[in-house]
Amino acid sequence: MKNSRRDFIEKTLKAAIVGTVGVPLIARPAKGAVSRSTSIPPYLFKQIQLPYAVNALEPSIDAQTMEIHYGKHHASYVKNVNEAIASEKVTFASEEDLFKNISTVSDKIRNNAGGAYNHNFFWAVMKPASAESPSGKALDAINGAFGSVDKFKEQFTDAAMKRFGSGWAWLVSDNGQLKIGSTPNQDNPLMGNSEFKGTPLLGLDVWEHAYYLKYQNKRNEYITNWWNVVNWNEVAKRLG
Repeated sequence: MKNSRRDFIEKTLKAAIVGTVGVPLIARPAKGAVSRSTSIPPYLFKQIQLPYAVNALEPSIDAQTMEIHYGKHHASYVKNVNEAIASEKVTFASEEDLFKNISTVSDKIRNNAGGAYNHNFFWAVMKPASAESPSGKALDAINGAFGSVDKFKEQFTDAAMKRFGSGWAWLVSDNGQLKIGSTPNQDNPLMGNSEFKGTPLLGLDVWEHAYYLKYQNKRNEYITNWWNVVNWNEVAKRLG
C-alpha cells in the first residue's frame, strides 16, 4: 500500500509540474523579447570594390579625382549613413524599403544613403575607355524611346547641364518606359519623395567634386568625355 500511495503521489506531482511549467511555457518568450531566429537586422550600406584601377578611366576621368571621389567622398557617405542608421535605430531591412520610406528618416540618412547608393551605381556603369556603343537590347530600347543614340545623348546631356548646382542625371525605366531626368544633391529616382522616379539604368554625377580637378567649371567637357567610359553592357543588364 505504501508503495502504491507513493507512486500515486509522484505521478500526481509530475502531472502538475508538466501542466504548469511544461513545454508551452518554456517556449513562450518573455514580454518584449525579440527572437534571434526571426529578427531581421537593419540594412547597412557597403562600398563596392572599385571594378577597375583608379587610373583606368583616364583621360576622361583622372586618377586623382577617382582617388578622392571613391576613397574620400564615397567612403564618407557609407560610414555616415551606417552610423546614423545605428544611432537613430532605423530598422528597414532592405535598401529598397529605406528609399521608399525616405521621407520618414533624417536628412543625414537621406543624404548619405543616397550618396552611398548613387556612387556604387556610378562606378558600375563605367568602364575603361573603348569603342563600345549601345548594342542589342540597349540599342533597341534607346532607339525606340528617343529615336537614335545621338538624340538620347543630346537629351541626357541637356538634363545633366540644366541640373542647377549639385545633383545627378539619370536614364530610368518607369514601368518599361525609358525616361531621362535629374535629381538634386544625392537624391535618386528610387526615393519615395523624388519628383523623378524609375529604376536607374544609367547615372551621371554632376557634383563639382566629380570633375573640378580636371575640368574646373567646364561641366560640358566632362559630360562629353564621360560618354567614352559608359559601360553599355551594364546598362543592358539593368534593362533585364
